[in-house]
Amino acid sequence: MAETIAGIDIPDSRMAREATALVRDASSDLIYDHSRRVFLFGSLRGRQEGREADPELLYVGAMFHDLGLTERYRRTDQRFEIDAADEARRFLRSYDLDEAAIDRVWAGIALHTTPEIPLHMAPETALVTRGVEVDVLGVGFDQIPAAAREEIVAAHPRPDFKERILAAFTEGLKDRPETTFGNVKADVLDHFLPGFRRDDFVEIIRGSDWPE
Repeated sequence: MAETIAGIDIPDSRMAREATALVRDASSDLIYDHSRRVFLFGSLRGRQEGREADPELLYVGAMFHDLGLTERYRRTDQRFEIDAADEARRFLRSYDLDEAAIDRVWAGIALHTTPEIPLHMAPETALVTRGVEVDVLGVGFDQIPAAAREEIVAAHPRPDFKERILAAFTEGLKDRPETTFGNVKADVLDHFLPGFRRDDFVEIIRGSDWPE
C-alpha cells in the first residue's frame, strides 16, 4: 500500500521501490531522510506553483540527487552533482523511458546547486531544486504549512541536520576541490577544508594565454 506523508503519495512502482532500495543501501540515514524530504517539499512547492511533475521521475531525481556524496558513487574528476545525475541516467535506462524524460531527471540533479536556472525548466527538473531550497536553505520554509513540515520531519527526522549536511558536503568534496569553482559548494570548503583557496574568475581571465 502506498505511503502518504503530508498529503503527498510516495510512488510505489517497481522503479520507485528499486530507487529507494539503491539509495538506502548506498547512503547514510542523513542522506536518505534528506532525499525523501526533498521529494516531499518539492512536491508541495509544485502544487503551490501549479507545476505538475511526473511523481516517479521527481522521486528518482530527489532520491538520487546527493548520491555523488556517497563513498560508492563519488568520483574525483567531476562535480558531485554529475556523479549523481549520471547514476540516475544509468538507473532509468533500465526502464521503459524515453531519453527526454531521463534528461529531465539528469538536469534536475545536475543543476540542483545552480541557483535560478532549473526553476525555468521542466517540473521534474525545477522541483528537485525547490525541495533542496526548502530543506537545506530554508527558502520557501514559510510556504510549507507548519502541520505539513511537522509531519514530514516526524517521518524523516533532521537531528542536527545543518551541521551534519555541511560535514557530508565537506567529506564528499574534499578530494576534488577544483570542481567547486563557480559553485555554491566552494563556500563549504572555504569554511571547512584547511588550506582550500577558491579559484578567482577575474584572475583566470587575466592569467589566460591570450596576449592582450
